[in-house]
Amino acid sequence: MAGAALDDGVETGADRHGPEGTAMNITIIGYGNMARAIGARAVAAGHALQIVGRDTGKATALAHDLGGDIVVGSLDDELIGDLVIPAMHYGPLMDITGRLRDKVAGKIVVDITNPVNAETFDGMLPPDGSSGAQEVRERLPDARVVKAFNTTLSGPLTAGEVEGRPLDVLVAADDENAKRTVMELAESLGLRPLDAGPLRRAREVEAIGFLQMAMQGALGNTWMTTFKLLGP
Repeated sequence: MAGAALDDGVETGADRHGPEGTAMNITIIGYGNMARAIGARAVAAGHALQIVGRDTGKATALAHDLGGDIVVGSLDDELIGDLVIPAMHYGPLMDITGRLRDKVAGKIVVDITNPVNAETFDGMLPPDGSSGAQEVRERLPDARVVKAFNTTLSGPLTAGEVEGRPLDVLVAADDENAKRTVMELAESLGLRPLDAGPLRRAREVEAIGFLQMAMQGALGNTWMTTFKLLGP
């Protein structure tokens, strides 16, 4: 399977791709603000892109806006990327995991969601001791799930920086090859990837994302903020 991690540690598929000039094959599911931000940076970095969604008209419109040679499709089509990025909210992602399960087997799935309670905006949805990314992995057991990009709001991600500093991308995963590939992707997009540890650390990474969202009212609702790790 494309991008699969073999038992002997041999790297395959997306693991060989990186910022050294080799384009990654990326499928983005969705056409909202985060899909646009990630897609724009991916096209600028020279990566091959597929955009799919329930509404192919919206996917086509985003592809037209981004430019480049972008493949457009529906959720029923083959996902051709070695990396699959569902650029959507947590609830809708969980709703389509059944449709994705076989399509993403062996692929790297980058979970960018912040699994917050959309009704109260005052809490997170995963059960205690778990995280959105771990719940995604439960539903996509044959995928190589990586947590990343959930602390990079779409506005700053489009800009690539806040106050002249590149955005930090916290990356958590159990599959080290998949984690390294996503870190290389972030670096190729002009961002600073940081290893946040195994996938169980996604709970803390998601808490940072939730905190940033919850603070927006006190920060003027600009949605142009970021968290930055500073130090030697």
